[in-house]
Amino acid sequence: MSEASPPPRWSSAQAQGIVAALLSAVASGFVPIFGKQAFEAGLEPFTVVMLRTVGAVGVLWVIYLLFFRKFIYIYPFAFISCLAAGIINGLGSLLFYNSLKSLNASLSQLLFTLYLIFLTLFSWLDGYRLSRLTWIRLGLALVAVFLLKWSDPGNADWGAALAMIAAGAMYGLHIWINQRTLYDAPAPTVTLYTLSGMAGTVLAAYFFNGMPPLPATLNTWTPVMLLTLVTITARITLFVGVKQLGGMQAVLLNLSEAFVTILAAILLLNEVFTGLQWLGAALLAVSVLLITQEQALGAIPRPKPWLLIFTSWFETITTLLNPPPRRARKSTPPAPLDDPRL
Repeated sequence: MSEASPPPRWSSAQAQGIVAALLSAVASGFVPIFGKQAFEAGLEPFTVVMLRTVGAVGVLWVIYLLFFRKFIYIYPFAFISCLAAGIINGLGSLLFYNSLKSLNASLSQLLFTLYLIFLTLFSWLDGYRLSRLTWIRLGLALVAVFLLKWSDPGNADWGAALAMIAAGAMYGLHIWINQRTLYDAPAPTVTLYTLSGMAGTVLAAYFFNGMPPLPATLNTWTPVMLLTLVTITARITLFVGVKQLGGMQAVLLNLSEAFVTILAAILLLNEVFTGLQWLGAALLAVSVLLITQEQALGAIPRPKPWLLIFTSWFETITTLLNPPPRRARKSTPPAPLDDPRL
């Protein structure tokens, strides 16, 4: 009989990554709740996304300048990567909040959670091979999110639904970019400059769309301030989890935000669980707990250089479009008359 493989041992850094990813899920789970409350208070999507992003990055800059100046330093290539990720996710945030206003929170979260599929594709292109257990956990998590978040698709605004899927794709792309940057830069630094890129993007969009009205009362400001708080918490803890576990493992844990959203809806919006939602909660719990059996947790392959990725993609596409001509088979010339073999 073969001996059973020993249970995986986590380093302190990996344990920190798991806690950070779960804390990010708790914070992210409240985003659609506070977003809906802001819309109910009469705010426009461009106002909400601008205030929460600019507010979050403003608070971070003040904290870093006062207490954590060492995290402000960043080398040029990482700075460009963070800004690129921030611009991409800033555009995704604009799509997310505009779609959230047209869709109910459950369907919005279901569609946005499909970012995991896009992140899987990006990671696969980068050479990240997933274990069989990770694929099982991925399948369980997606089924669980579907059960937790399902609502009647007949009432869906399909334009908003497609925009929400696009927002998820941009979110997955920005995680993939930042996972590469986190090899050489600390998570707080990546958080600061990624959020700065997001803030610049959404602020430009706010001015471009005629500067919709700002909150006028404390009741209107409350959901925006809460949304800003969970944004700061979710971003910092997400990138700590990505740095210690890798993007795929951190995001699989982060999917438990769906469960958090349901619980928040029960407590704050007086919603109730259906039988299918309880089943989804159980499947999601199994998916999250199966991380205790991951043997290669945190064993993240070093990414390929950006130039190598783009050149290899270019060579592959070029070969597919213009296959090289087949070489003619060489024939052996006849031996001369004075050849000694004759």
